[in-house]
Amino acid sequence: MAGQAIFEGLVYDEQENLLSTTRIGGEAFYIVDDDGFMRHIPAEDVDRQVLGFFMEQLENNKDVAVEQALSMLGKDDLFTKAAIDAQLRNVDMDQIMDQGIPLQARDMLGMLGFRIRINLHGEVTGIDQPSMPEEGF
Repeated sequence: MAGQAIFEGLVYDEQENLLSTTRIGGEAFYIVDDDGFMRHIPAEDVDRQVLGFFMEQLENNKDVAVEQALSMLGKDDLFTKAAIDAQLRNVDMDQIMDQGIPLQARDMLGMLGFRIRINLHGEVTGIDQPSMPEEGF
């Protein structure tokens, strides 16, 4: 049971309406307006789908992620690379669910155009995410 909606402010319905959130009995829900009937979709169900997508993307692009992290840190030594690589191998979805995502990070994702779309059943039907700039631009 998730006590918070990790992607609050970033989840939309299929008609591009931003979804509000609520908590009932300590559990967070995204609220989808189904022609006046307010469907309460457990936030944990949606958030785990999105985090699963991110984790798959991270696994598929681990080399790029490590290189970008090294570049952002301004370091290019073997020990820093090994530390970042180990940290990426140990990403824990449950820990992310417990800690959440900082508000500033969610705001930044929203400003960059990141959006999650779900249907009436809470299934993720789309994720719009900013893309990396082309080389040389």
